[in-house]
Amino acid sequence: MREPTMVVGADSNAAGAAVGGADGSPLPPPTSSPPQSLVERLKDYGQEHVFALWDELSPDERLHLVKDIQSLDLSRIDRIIRCSLRSQGLPVAAIEPVPESCVSSVEERTMEERERWWKMGLKAISEGKLAVLLLSGGQGTRLGSSDPKGCFNIGLPSGKSLFQLQAERILCVQRLAAQAKNEGSVTIHWYVMTSPFTDDATRKFFESHKYFGLEADQVTFFQQGTQPCISKDGRYVMETPFKVAKSPDGNGGVYTALKSSRLLEDMAARGIKYVDCYGVDNALVRVADPTFLGYFIDKGVAAAAKVVKKAYPQEKVGVFVRRGKGGPLTVVEYSELDSSLASAVNQQTGRLRFCWSNVCLHMFTLDFLSQVADGLEKDGIYHLAEKKVPSIHGYTMGLKLEQFVFDAFPYAPSTALFEVLREEEFAPVKNANGSNYDTPDSARLLVLRLHTRWVVAAGGFLTHSVPLYATGVEVSPLCSYTGENLESICRGRTFHAPCEIAF
Repeated sequence: MREPTMVVGADSNAAGAAVGGADGSPLPPPTSSPPQSLVERLKDYGQEHVFALWDELSPDERLHLVKDIQSLDLSRIDRIIRCSLRSQGLPVAAIEPVPESCVSSVEERTMEERERWWKMGLKAISEGKLAVLLLSGGQGTRLGSSDPKGCFNIGLPSGKSLFQLQAERILCVQRLAAQAKNEGSVTIHWYVMTSPFTDDATRKFFESHKYFGLEADQVTFFQQGTQPCISKDGRYVMETPFKVAKSPDGNGGVYTALKSSRLLEDMAARGIKYVDCYGVDNALVRVADPTFLGYFIDKGVAAAAKVVKKAYPQEKVGVFVRRGKGGPLTVVEYSELDSSLASAVNQQTGRLRFCWSNVCLHMFTLDFLSQVADGLEKDGIYHLAEKKVPSIHGYTMGLKLEQFVFDAFPYAPSTALFEVLREEEFAPVKNANGSNYDTPDSARLLVLRLHTRWVVAAGGFLTHSVPLYATGVEVSPLCSYTGENLESICRGRTFHAPCEIAF
C-alpha cells in the first residue's frame, strides 16, 4: 500500500503550530508554572483558562497539556471561531428554486443520451482520468458499533460490508472500461478519507480483507482534521484538566485535508481530471458511475450532484436551491427551510418548488477542488453544531465546528444536477434497526428488491417462503453494475431467496 502523507488538521498544523519559544525553539518541559510564552499567546485569543487546573496536574499531565496546546494553530482556530460565531444569525440571500435548465431529470433523459454518456464515461475511466473519493471518517455509533461505518454488514446474503460492496463496484467498472477499451487493464484510484477515530481500524480492515480484490497500491488513506469543541462564548472546552476536547471537522474537511496532505498534487501526477465523491453509508451507491461521469463531462461544469426528488414536504433532507437572484446553487438544510416554502408546488411541473434532495453523491473537476480548498480556508466559516461534549464536568452542551461537503457548491462557477431514482441508488444506513428510517434492515430490503427486479428482467425466477420482495436475491457487484449482462446467468434459472448470485 502506498504510504500517504499525514493530513494537517487544526490539531496538527503547519509551520509554527508546535513552536512556543519566542525564538522559534521548542519549549522546555514544563515545571512549576506553565510556559509564559504559551500563556501569553493563549491570552491573545482569550483561551488562557486551559491552564486553570495546572497546579493540580502531575508532571506528566502538565507535559501532555503543553503538547496538546502546542499542536493547535491558535491563530487559525481563533479566526475560524470568530468568523463562524459572527456568521450565525446574519441575514442570508433569499433562495430561489433551481432552474430546470440545471437539472437532468429522469423523465427527460433519452436512451441515446444515456448510452452516449455511458460510453463517454467509460472512455475517460479507461484513460485514467477518474478518481474515487470516499468520505468515511464516521464511526457506526448510531448503528450500535464503534467500528468505522464502512465495516458494517447490513445483513445481505453474502455478508459483505459496505466497504466490500463499494470496492467490488470499482472492480466491476474497471472491467467494463477495459472491455470498452478492448486492451489491457484499467485502474481506478480510490482515496479513502478517515478520521483520527477510524483510521487505524479502517486500514486494518482493508488489509485483513486483502483490499477486497483491489491492488493495495491503488488505495490511499488520509485523515480529515479536527477542531476544538467550544462553549457558546467561543472558549475551548476541556475534556480533561490536561486535554482540549476535539471533534472531526465534518465531511467538508475533505477539501482542506486533500490540500494539506498534497493529494491534489498526487491526483494531478496520475493524470486524474475528475473526482467522484460520496459518503460511505449508502448501500446502493454507484461508485465511479460511467453515466454520471459522461454527463458531467458533456455539461462541462465544475461541480455536479446526483439528486432525488423529495418524497414529501416535511422530509428531513437538505435540498438544492439558488441563493439569491442569479446566485450559485447551494444546499439548504431542512431545518432552515420555511414550512411554507417546503410545501410550495410548481404549478407547471407538479413538483415541489424545492424538490431536489442532496444525497452526498458528487462529481468535481480536480481544478475546482484546489479552488474550493483555498476559498473555504480564506472564508473560515464553519457550521456550529450544538451537541453534548465530554468535559471535566461530565458531558455538557457545547459547539462542534464542522464543514460539510456541500459547502463547495457556492464556489462553483457552474453546477449541474443529475436526478436518480431512490430505489436504484439511495439506501442510507444511518440508524440502528428499530428506528423509523435509514436502518440496515431498510437498506438491505432496498438492495434485495432492486436486484430481484434485475434477475426477473433477465429471465430468472424466484422461489421463497415469504411474500414477494420481503426477501430477495443479491447480485454480486462482480457480476453486474446496473443489472446488465445477467441473461446468461439468470435466464431460465430458478433461485431460492434469499441468496447471492455470483460468478
